[in-house]
Amino acid sequence: MIQPELYVFTRGDLADLRISPAEVISAVRDGYLALARGESRCPTKLMMPLPKTERDAVSYSMLGYDAGCEHVGFKTSYRQGTDNPEKYYTAISLYDDTTGLPFALMDCHRVGASRTPATTALIAQACAAPDARSALLIGTGAQAHNTLPYLLTVLPGLERLMLFGTHPVGIRNCRDTFREHFPDRELELVEDVPAAVADADVAVVASGRAAHPKVQLSWMKPGGLMISVSSKGVASSALREADYAIATSEGQLGVTGSRFAAEDGTARIDAEFPEVLIGRKPVRRSADDRVFVFSSGMVITDIPVAHALATKAIAAGRGQRVQLWS
Repeated sequence: MIQPELYVFTRGDLADLRISPAEVISAVRDGYLALARGESRCPTKLMMPLPKTERDAVSYSMLGYDAGCEHVGFKTSYRQGTDNPEKYYTAISLYDDTTGLPFALMDCHRVGASRTPATTALIAQACAAPDARSALLIGTGAQAHNTLPYLLTVLPGLERLMLFGTHPVGIRNCRDTFREHFPDRELELVEDVPAAVADADVAVVASGRAAHPKVQLSWMKPGGLMISVSSKGVASSALREADYAIATSEGQLGVTGSRFAAEDGTARIDAEFPEVLIGRKPVRRSADDRVFVFSSGMVITDIPVAHALATKAIAAGRGQRVQLWS
């Protein structure tokens, strides 16, 4: 009888593993397409706000099955304080559905920092105007560091790349990561958020409770694309004001994007992104549409990225093998 065991990978085990933007983007694209074809499963995220105290903590979990690597994944997250990066803990466990055995338990920081910008890049590639030449990133948190290099990977025609941030360490990390991938390209720091949004063909808002005016969709030029990475920095009217509205998941929009709802509690979208990516739904109705996309993390994108990182970590001799059931 085979003894079940898990590979366990710490944040340090995964931190310096090499995985290219193209690899991550491909894994995330395959995850969305398998879901759109009905091969994968992705129930709506379960979120539980904890009692309102001075800590204002939040916790959630996600369960899914990715048909590409044939693994089931369970992801959990807990943060004490909704904008506290120092007390944010997230992990994912993978189970191999081909063998029926557990596979890995791992810190999910690197996974989220890879699959989130990959999703942003895929949305921009599919939904930006064909002549898009400028992109703006608002926010410099961990999940924003890879955003601009991933965008430029799928949209090499971008000529102007702008960044707004208020945290010096975050700005430095974004610039260093961008320079690592595109040493010959310039990254422009901006201070006037409304003006930068008005100049951008693609605006990615990845800020939390940020020190900038709430981003208004009306600031964008006709044909512009705004992507909210579950951001509190976007005005709650953005979804209602959009000419065309997309969500990665309508169910998760109701959980993590409830502030975008109308007064009657409804939140209208025109398409879910997997349906757009596979070609069943249009990316917009007309060339002048201002498109708003609500991007919420989905475990069917976590699973293939986590599997790829775990496979690389095993090949590098990292991690521990633990027999939890012995």
